[in-house]
Amino acid sequence: MTTASVLLTVTTTWNLNSEKIDKGKVGRSPQSIAAETAKELRETPATREQGLKIMREWIQQNCDIKNVRQDDSFLLRFLRHKKYSIPMAQQTLLKYLNLRKYYPEIFMNLDCEDSKLQDIINNGYVVVSPVRDSKGRRVIVYNMSRFNASQLTCWDMCRVHTMIYESLLEDPLDQICGFTHVGDGSGVSGAHVTAWNPTDFARLMKWGEQSMPMRHKEFHLINIPAAIKYIIDFAKSKVSPKMVDRLYTHSTLKQLHKNIDVACLPTVYGGEIPLQEMISFTKQILSDQRKKVCHLTEMEILSTRGITSSKVKNKPDQISVEGSFRKLEID
Repeated sequence: MTTASVLLTVTTTWNLNSEKIDKGKVGRSPQSIAAETAKELRETPATREQGLKIMREWIQQNCDIKNVRQDDSFLLRFLRHKKYSIPMAQQTLLKYLNLRKYYPEIFMNLDCEDSKLQDIINNGYVVVSPVRDSKGRRVIVYNMSRFNASQLTCWDMCRVHTMIYESLLEDPLDQICGFTHVGDGSGVSGAHVTAWNPTDFARLMKWGEQSMPMRHKEFHLINIPAAIKYIIDFAKSKVSPKMVDRLYTHSTLKQLHKNIDVACLPTVYGGEIPLQEMISFTKQILSDQRKKVCHLTEMEILSTRGITSSKVKNKPDQISVEGSFRKLEID
């Protein structure tokens, strides 16, 4: 199918008006992005309608899950994530519900009005750029020096990540184009590392990729202390080769700028957007989606019998790194 015919089909029958698209300042129109999506994600009016119908019928007939959302926005994040493979989308949804149940410390109390979460956002630990990159991706920036590991826990860190991710996934353009992540490791201390139980860290690396319906397109790291590079290597061993190939470590800002649109970055990284503007933009997104995110707690998985997974063959790596985690000292 040619781009022109995709455009015509998508814009006339894919019903862009059924989804509120926030295109930010991306230089492409929602129509052109929709056309690209139809090709890359195999999304057509027919596959979309059929996929939603099958997912709803499956949810309604599945006695192992309860109170699962059936609106288009929620179901499409799983369908798009798995390029309309219905069985894979169903598996991801089950794993997502199971992850929520297994880690209530992460998935409960995702209220942006929670004082602890508010403080983390106001400090600028994780912010969302109001400017999308040239491929329409939402850019998320993290700065470890702005997370007070001596007063906060790894669960606080996970909660703020999850709250932001769940809020962003309500946007169809984010479901479609995916995410670019930029992480600054400056200011990492021993407290940041020892806050984590290695088993939970390993599990979340692996399960997170399998369970969260996010299209992670690129990870850019900068200012990474030599002392924690082995932790990055450990994390890489827990995710798919596809994710490993999307991880880039940069030694300088100049190198970072060669690999990401500078216009998406805050001024502290040589970009054009004041950090405070990014913080305000992030808070607005969270406020807009607050009710939907808080209501996610109503969903339940009653049995995991429908989840197909391979047996864990080796667990020694989770044990062997624990001593290293606990003994690590960072100047």
